[in-house]
Amino acid sequence: MIMYTFHDVMVVTNRKLCKQELTKQVAKLTKLNPQGIILREKDLSEDQYEKLSIEILEICRQGNVTCILHYYPEVAKRLHCKNIHLPLHKLREIKCDSSDFTIIGASVHSREEAREAEQLGATYLMAGHVFETDCKKGVTPRGLEFLREICQNVTIPVYAIGGIKESNAEQVMACGAKGICMMSTVMELT
Repeated sequence: MIMYTFHDVMVVTNRKLCKQELTKQVAKLTKLNPQGIILREKDLSEDQYEKLSIEILEICRQGNVTCILHYYPEVAKRLHCKNIHLPLHKLREIKCDSSDFTIIGASVHSREEAREAEQLGATYLMAGHVFETDCKKGVTPRGLEFLREICQNVTIPVYAIGGIKESNAEQVMACGAKGICMMSTVMELT
């Protein structure tokens, strides 16, 4: 049996799901020692995102947890953050290199996208959505076979996302995933 711990979890933020201020939720989550925290507040403008990033980066630094900024590579560069997560279309546009970033994540939805992201320099992948989730209501999940196929076709770590809970996390890890991404479960945690 493959076990997982909270250190296998990549937290994905969504302040709209929090029952308290996002900064307080992130501070609480850093105490659980996750693999990392992806600040994924997709609805914010670049300026708003940068302001929030300053706070979250400091909270993660104090908690000794890796903070990965999302979507805005220029914000990451201005804030001297060497960790970025991008949708594949954005990774294609900017062509990240290791002089700009140490950690480069990419979101993928097929084996072909996974291979492409790896060739473009991604150091890890977020593959999904694996199970039904309220975040993708009405969209058919890709399932465990999809995840297994992604894991078998790249050489970089794969983190699964989408409807992952404590009850199905071990199934995900058994597919070869390095870890799991959780958003709703951890953002709603009290």
